[in-house]
This record gives sequence, structure tokens and C-alpha cells, in this order.
Amino acid sequence: MSLRSKAARLMILAFTLCSTVVSVQAQGTRPLIKVRYEEAIRSLMYVPVYIALSKGFLKDEGLDVSMKTSQGTDKGMAALLSGSADIVLIGPEATIYVQKSESTLKTKMFAGNTATDGYFLVSRKKADNFDWNSLKGKQIMTWRPGSAPDIFFATALRRHSLEAPRDVDIVSNVAPVARMGAWLSGQADYGIFPEPNASMLEKDGKGFVVASVGHEVGPVDYTVFTATDAYIEKNPAILQAWTNAMARAQKYARATSSEQVAKDIAQFFPGMDIALIQSSVERNRKFGIWKSTPLIEPAAIEKLQDMLVQSGVLTDAARVKYEDVVVTKFAKNVK
Repeated sequence: MSLRSKAARLMILAFTLCSTVVSVQAQGTRPLIKVRYEEAIRSLMYVPVYIALSKGFLKDEGLDVSMKTSQGTDKGMAALLSGSADIVLIGPEATIYVQKSESTLKTKMFAGNTATDGYFLVSRKKADNFDWNSLKGKQIMTWRPGSAPDIFFATALRRHSLEAPRDVDIVSNVAPVARMGAWLSGQADYGIFPEPNASMLEKDGKGFVVASVGHEVGPVDYTVFTATDAYIEKNPAILQAWTNAMARAQKYARATSSEQVAKDIAQFFPGMDIALIQSSVERNRKFGIWKSTPLIEPAAIEKLQDMLVQSGVLTDAARVKYEDVVVTKFAKNVK
């Protein structure tokens, strides 16, 4: 081969390598899209979200996510409607309430996170053979009236022919951040707590899990990713990317050991013993708290509205249409 031919081949190779480097650099420096996200509370119910953040699934989809904790579905919805958040993880009842309100700004659920209620009924005394009738005449700490924890627990009570205030005394005015302190100070005979709070109380001998609210109620989407109609219309690519990442995280949560999941999400529970996180993950997995797909089914919204009507916070005449509160295209188009 002549020197001229060799030189030409070297020039072509150098140009090809240079082009490849430029292309990779261009992809690597492509700016991520910022998304302001808020969760209702910090809870191990939301394991798929923490996995999506810690494992980089959201970044893989081109999203740069900032996260805040609202301390309640009502505050999460307020953040959404005020424009201080783009996507929130809240109870599905909130979108139904807004749909029936006079607000000109409406919201929709576009992906599901939890398959049912992730709260556990905690007793001050250990009970190997818990009987729901033992709640009669007792004081029980729940959540804000009309909230998902309150509605789901009321449904669980009705499954056992119990009704408040006829049979039980409900305490529903304790703020989310004050609930653990109120319990430790001696308020109420029973209370509903999510993980890791339930396991923390058990570890310290301050409470004992006697029942799963979600197990009593059955499958009904409990927390859902929600955005305003305007945001959904303007940013379909972001919503699709978000849903793709969550579907990947849900699959990872099902297929990965509790020990590894605990390590993956430990950063979101600083100072907490890894063994406690692992036991909390195992309890949520045992009771099927996380969804296996982000799709929100019509039957879940119908059942939720049945529960709202039975609890007296919605009338039959005020029921909403599934398509008015749920967008399915992103979950159905998960890659």
C-alpha cells in the first residue's frame, strides 16, 4: 500500500473517531428537562419512586427531578393548582374532588404507584389473633376527613360491620408530622401508620401491627401521579418519560431482593437502620402494596367512588366519568 493510500485511510479513521466523540459528547451534554415533583408523605409505600431516582431511571429518560414532601394529599394538590409543582403523588380522591369543584383548573391522574392502601393498623398491645370487634369503644387515630387513609380505613371498618362514631371514636385532627409524637405521648388506643413508621414502633415496643388496611379493602389505586390538564397537554413527552421510568422501577421492585431494594433506597431514609428498611420493604411486598403496572383501571376508580359515597363525602349524583379524571395513553404506551 502506498504512503498516500495509508495517509488517506488514517485521515478517514481520524475523522470517523472524531465524529463519534462529538456525537457522544452532544448526547451526553444534552440538557435534562427539569421537573418539580412532590410526594404526599415520605413513606416506603413509594419505593418505586425512590428506585427510579436512585437508580437513575428518570435521568435515563431525560428528566432532572427535584423532590419535596407535601405532608398530605391536600397540600400536594394545592401545590399543583398553585403552579409550584409539576407532578404530584397523591390520593386519587383529590382529583375527583377538584373535578367536582368550581376551580377552572382541573387535574388528571396519569399513572398509578400503589395498588392499595399501604397503612397498617397498630395496637398498643400485642394481639396474635386480632379480632376487629375488639375496636368497639376504642379511640383510633386516622387521618384528615375525606383523605385516602380515612376513606380506606372507614371501608375496612364497614367490612367488619363497624361504623364511626357509633362503634369507634375516630381521631382525625392530628397533622401528619405530629402523628408519631401524638402516639408516643399516649393518644389513642389504635392508629394507622405506613411503613417505616409501623416497623419503627414495633422495634421500640411502642406499637404492634395487627392488620393491613389494604388487605381488608382489596385492590384500589391508593396513590397516583397527577398533573394539571394544562401541563399534560403541553408536556406529553415528559409524562411519557415519567411513566416509562416508573414502569421500569415497578418491575425492578418486584424482581429484586428486599435486601438490595433497601440498599437502593436507604438514602431517602437517613439515619434509619438498613435492617428496618428491609423488613418494611418485605411487609409492603407481602401485602402487595406496589402496583405491577402504572395503568389505572376503570374498575379501581369505580370502586373508589363507591367508597367515597359510602363514607358520605360524595353523592351518587356527583360521580365522575373515568375518562374525565384519568389519562391512560402514557401507561398504555410504556416502552
